[in-house]
Amino acid sequence: MSRAGQPTAPRAVPALYRCEITHLRRSPLRHRVRHRTYLWLIDPAAPPRLPRALRPLARFDPRDHFDGTAPTLAAGLERFLRSRLESPPDGPVLMLTHARVLGYVFNPLTLYWCHHRDGSPGCVVAEVHNTYGQRHLYLLRPDATGAAHTAKDFPVSPFFPVAGGYRMRLPLPGERLRLTVTLEQPGQRPFTAAVTGTRSTAGPLPLLRAAARHPLSTLAVSAAIRAHGIALYLRGLPVRRHEPPGAPPPAAATAP
Repeated sequence: MSRAGQPTAPRAVPALYRCEITHLRRSPLRHRVRHRTYLWLIDPAAPPRLPRALRPLARFDPRDHFDGTAPTLAAGLERFLRSRLESPPDGPVLMLTHARVLGYVFNPLTLYWCHHRDGSPGCVVAEVHNTYGQRHLYLLRPDATGAAHTAKDFPVSPFFPVAGGYRMRLPLPGERLRLTVTLEQPGQRPFTAAVTGTRSTAGPLPLLRAAARHPLSTLAVSAAIRAHGIALYLRGLPVRRHEPPGAPPPAAATAP
């Protein structure tokens, strides 16, 4: 444990987390979404190598992350860090993500906890994908409790403007996973997303169990987001038009 009580980077990766994802919208309509799924915690420099028969259930493709052009996950992360930092962390990295399942993946949020060589925390990279096939990266400097704040500069929901900021709690996963992302706007906090989970081993049997409980898990996440968006629209919530941020999304973008 660190001095602040945060777990240091665990060496027992890969791991699986059985998760519940909650979205709470407070304004202008109150709406709550709960969804169960599972996430992987991996070392992006050494993604899991599964038995051939299980590979369709978990594939970690570098085209699904960053700008989609790096040869490996680790190379994509290093390229981004070097573009933003003079002295990027050069130690272990933990990546929390969905794997590609049966050829499909949609990752609303992928997190990278980057450490210095001595194991001390360096930074966190939050990679956000929206349902328009676009991606964006936030470089975060969480405090000793895992709390970080950043301006919102990427469209996620069609019902919120690109304004305000995010207050996040992103402690390093241990036996339990507890993450929150809250949208803050002047005088209000209209939206909070939370992820809670329990760690398990990532062997063939736990993976088969997780896949049986949550078949086509990433497709289900994408479908649920769209279904709840339709429900909000039918309740009268107006859709906001967003200009595409930056360059157009790469052809390898995973969300339609």
